[in-house]
Amino acid sequence: MSVPMSLIVAVFLPLLLSPLILLTGKRPNLREAVTLLIGAGTFLVVLSILPEVMAGRRPEIELLQVMPGLVLGFRVEPLGMLFGMVASGLWIVVSLYSIGYMRGHHETDQTRFYFFFAVAITAAIGVAFAQNLLTLFIFYEVLTLSTYPLVTHARTPEAMRGGRIYMGILISTSVLFLLFAIIWTWSITGTLEFQEGGILAGKASEGVICVLLALFAFGTGKAALMPFHRWLPAAMVAPTPVSALLHAVAVVKAGVFTIMKIIIYIFGLDLLRETDMSVWLMYVAGGTVVISSLVAMTKDNLKARLAYSTVSQLAYIVLGAALATDLSVIGGSMHIAMHAVGKITLFMCAGAINVALHKTEISDMVGIGRQMPITMIAFLIGSLSVIGVPPFGGAWSKWYLALGAVSADQLIFVAVLMVSSLLNIAYLMPIVVRAFFNPRTNPGNLAAATDDHGHHDGIHEAPFFCVMPLCLTALGCIILFFFAGDLYRLLLPLTGH
Repeated sequence: MSVPMSLIVAVFLPLLLSPLILLTGKRPNLREAVTLLIGAGTFLVVLSILPEVMAGRRPEIELLQVMPGLVLGFRVEPLGMLFGMVASGLWIVVSLYSIGYMRGHHETDQTRFYFFFAVAITAAIGVAFAQNLLTLFIFYEVLTLSTYPLVTHARTPEAMRGGRIYMGILISTSVLFLLFAIIWTWSITGTLEFQEGGILAGKASEGVICVLLALFAFGTGKAALMPFHRWLPAAMVAPTPVSALLHAVAVVKAGVFTIMKIIIYIFGLDLLRETDMSVWLMYVAGGTVVISSLVAMTKDNLKARLAYSTVSQLAYIVLGAALATDLSVIGGSMHIAMHAVGKITLFMCAGAINVALHKTEISDMVGIGRQMPITMIAFLIGSLSVIGVPPFGGAWSKWYLALGAVSADQLIFVAVLMVSSLLNIAYLMPIVVRAFFNPRTNPGNLAAATDDHGHHDGIHEAPFFCVMPLCLTALGCIILFFFAGDLYRLLLPLTGH
């Protein structure tokens, strides 16, 4: 199969084969086997493109000419390659996890869930491999629409309310801001192509470019910059596999990926480096990092705490883009992968706790480390990676971000990163301490020695298909630390080197 054909297959394979999920819906084992095979096939096709990108080539294919100079097409560069691998690779892990979670939690409409999950992955890979802003915008919107049924999966009043907030914020920001910015860029430059060095330099005044930057930054609502972040905590009404999709695999990563790609290929790093046009965005991102971490500390619900943690961690990536130095761009881009693997581990642990012990509030999780040791060790590893402690992957992305802030002479953001890491410790590590070191019950009280659902003290892990995936991603947090050099080499061309 030729490389251009691989691009088409990588993007559309999940969509084209998703009807098989519907056709096998009455046979759950077969349905889930089909889902896993589609996921594995998609990942292998995406991976087959990697050698071309590492060799410095940029495979591309045009599907349709909309008008002269404006096409729908795909082109793979290093940042898109990274996001494509993250989305397609973690889809397999989340699919495995979904088998244990959806069955263990006795969720209804599981076929619909797997179907829309496949459509969402097509949209995510379409965003990753988009050749221009038009292609990116189309798949960006498909991603929003295809994940709405997942957010509202439970069909409860709470789920529908969360879905309305989700759709309301994401659609309004993309139509009012992002689409307007794309049309304005077309009118200024006559092109929407992603080009090395950017397309805006010398085409507009600094004031216009500042306004465009604001429109792109806030129009990309999936990046969850404050004050357009409320959709993300609201979406926590969805099942945990959907939370993993939103926070690690596709949705939020599509947001920060879009901002990073636009800054590199539309504005150009040199344009932002030589002016102060992105300084305001640095402060918005820095404020989001700190404020959302402080909010996370106040949340007793585990998924809500992790949701605000995600808002904070996404802002790291936006900060790296706004700093516009070589190291900050590499660090921010690397954080797409590092955070994805760490945060998906934490969300899958939260879901496993809910399935096994039916606990969602942190205050109720005293001593659960003795009942679910594997899950909570994985939670510890994911937490240490998010905090940025060696030898876990998050240490490298935060290191490069800090070096990027130093090279931009923005030492205040080194302080922001340090304070944020301390806040990460403050809202994540007490969960581990509570699980392993706080006494769960009064040993003299037999009634207290069981939980609300009658489970006695002892090992009580979630089903195998819940536990195995979170062990894989916890291991991934360690593997990424030792293979960060390969990620660095993949991402280095983003800086023009």
